[in-house]
Amino acid sequence: QCLLSGSWRSDSGCRMVVYTLGEDGRFSGSYLPGPATGDSEILTLPLEGSQQDAGLVPQPTFSFTVHWHSETAQTTVFLGQCYVGTNGEEILHVLWLQREATNSPAEDWKATR
Repeated sequence: QCLLSGSWRSDSGCRMVVYTLGEDGRFSGSYLPGPATGDSEILTLPLEGSQQDAGLVPQPTFSFTVHWHSETAQTTVFLGQCYVGTNGEEILHVLWLQREATNSPAEDWKATR
């Protein structure tokens, strides 16, 4: 069974820590962007998310949101699944979308990465 709580590191050096996974699947934690962001001034950011009931499936899906500091006006949403590999190691496969605030609908095309 894959347990999401704990500390995780991505291939690009980003770090996520899930502090507590509630019985309802909700969790909170922290996110620290890695070297891929190119911004050494960014501090650890809070995250909030939820995981599918691990009692129903051994490799649950999950999602979480990171709200960046107010001066950047960005939100990133992560969606993925927690797998147990052949050697028993837990692996997260995740996709993300990042949204920046824009000043008008005409700028909407460039707001999501």
